[in-house]
Amino acid sequence: MVKPIYAAAAAHLPAPPEQVFALITDWPRHQEWMFMTTARTVGDYGLEAYTGVRPFGFLDTMTITHWEPPTLLRVTHTGRLVRGLGAIRVSAQAGGSRVVWAERLELPFGPLGRAGWPFVRPIALALVRRSLRKLATLLT
Repeated sequence: MVKPIYAAAAAHLPAPPEQVFALITDWPRHQEWMFMTTARTVGDYGLEAYTGVRPFGFLDTMTITHWEPPTLLRVTHTGRLVRGLGAIRVSAQAGGSRVVWAERLELPFGPLGRAGWPFVRPIALALVRRSLRKLATLLT
């Protein structure tokens, strides 16, 4: 079994959990806040998110495994490049909501992926934080 990696980021957003969760799960609007990503539903529980500028990018396929508006969304990443578990938790906080975005992923490319993770991790987390900041601007 591949040893997973863990990554998480959190942010305060200036809106109540219901509004935050609704925007996070408005898949066509992902392109407005998620860095270089478009998303769409596939069937009842499937999602596809493409990150990049075609043809340079990757497809992240997911299955929604837990849906608890307005507080929790869990997915299983099922793609060729991105595999593992993801969760977004939204909780009420003074002046708005706290969002925690967490991932437990199996790195691609075997030992090479594991060796490269210490270099990729800060970039990936910076992009997640950037996306959460952009999300916040849409809620003001």
